[in-house]
Amino acid sequence: MPGRTEILATDEIYHVYNRGVASQPIFFTNKNYQRAVSTIFYYCNQNLPLRYSDFIVQSHDKKIEILEKLKNEKKFLVEIIAFCLMPNHFHFLLKQVIDNGISNFLSKFTNSYTRYVNSKNKRSGSLLQGRFKAVRIENDEQFLHVGRYIHLNPYSSYIVKKLPDLENYPYSSLPEYLRKTKANFCHKRLILNQFKDKTAYKKFVFDQANYQRELQNIKHLILES
Repeated sequence: MPGRTEILATDEIYHVYNRGVASQPIFFTNKNYQRAVSTIFYYCNQNLPLRYSDFIVQSHDKKIEILEKLKNEKKFLVEIIAFCLMPNHFHFLLKQVIDNGISNFLSKFTNSYTRYVNSKNKRSGSLLQGRFKAVRIENDEQFLHVGRYIHLNPYSSYIVKKLPDLENYPYSSLPEYLRKTKANFCHKRLILNQFKDKTAYKKFVFDQANYQRELQNIKHLILES
């Protein structure tokens, strides 16, 4: 596989995404999504003592010990600002913390998750479509727009039918932003510091929902024109 040509710069923020081979599903069950989320938040750390597949078979006390150590060290490959997992693709908004952090994080996450899916489904080969795509965030307006786009993805793709249900979509960082979950994995301050409170951020996201859904509906027409 050819190497990545663009340089991913440390301390910069990127919209990172990929999809399944030939746009085929990569998440098949709720357990797949849950496994992916756990794997993501494990592999964003540096200095991991075990592969995730080995970590999850440890005793409860041992897992707590490892997680507490990682929490106290606060040494990351990337800072996960926002994310969303969809049936056949994923989106991340990531800040690269160390050189090659994004590439290392994506490699560890996707390799681990692919091995898990292949084992569970008695399949082999690639799950994802080549190398991930990465677009550098150049200004605050783009930053907020991309974060909103990621959080609206389940609604604009009709995975979530009703807008009020979006804030409880479990495979996105939006519930964490709106405090609908006890999870506290994402680095939310860069976005939330630009709003008075979580209610103002929710309004910012939801006000764009129907427009983004309409764009999704006519995307194929734009591509064919």
